[in-house]
Amino acid sequence: MKAVILAGGRGTRLSEETGLRPKPMVEIGGRPILWHIMKIYAAHGITEFVLCLGYRGWQIKEYFLNYARLSSDLTVDLASGAVEMRRPASEPWKIHLIDTGEDTQTGGRLKRVGHLLRDDDAFCLTYGDGVGNVDITAAIAFHRAHGRAATVTAVVPPGRFGALERQGDRVAAFVEKPAGDGGTINGGFFVLSPAVLDRIAGDATVFEQEPLKGLARDGALCAYDHRGFWQPMDTLRDRDHLQALWDGGAAPWKIW
Repeated sequence: MKAVILAGGRGTRLSEETGLRPKPMVEIGGRPILWHIMKIYAAHGITEFVLCLGYRGWQIKEYFLNYARLSSDLTVDLASGAVEMRRPASEPWKIHLIDTGEDTQTGGRLKRVGHLLRDDDAFCLTYGDGVGNVDITAAIAFHRAHGRAATVTAVVPPGRFGALERQGDRVAAFVEKPAGDGGTINGGFFVLSPAVLDRIAGDATVFEQEPLKGLARDGALCAYDHRGFWQPMDTLRDRDHLQALWDGGAAPWKIW
């Protein structure tokens, strides 16, 4: 099975980082968040990726073109120009790096890579800016069991603000970043049938609008519930939170 990752957006809410690089290349623990997402999938045996590139996509291409050398110890012979990789560090990944246009919407990006997906019984899709300890193996099994066209991972959004724990008028404690009110949202980590591609009109189609809404309206969309860790990287505060978890050795998405 392939995993499609939407990696072409501009990430304007994280402009402190994305003025010079695409959002999926913003680093957590010295590695792009895109790498972390791919490691999550690889931990579940999915090692073929389709990256939908757009804004500064050449930087993502450069990263993977140089991945083996930059991740290895090297011996360089300056006289001959020969380079020998020692203790080569590489991943057993096959990566399709597809330019899907700078201004193409999420649905349009998926449509543009459809030729790589049509012959599969199902494929995964997620965003290039969110991590979690999602049980992707279980999500795929759930998708195949219900037999409908699409599965979305339903997550509880993380709280953005601290809250007061009250006993009447008295404040008993402060609760840091409580979760939401129990409602769930689209957390990405989709499992989709190739038939979903037929619901996308073209480059201007936002996947989360008519395609997903149409699937729901037709009874063809199911939700796989995930109640573990999930965190998007929408803002600098989110990036700093993920970095702090990584630095503290408590990154829940590190399942490899």
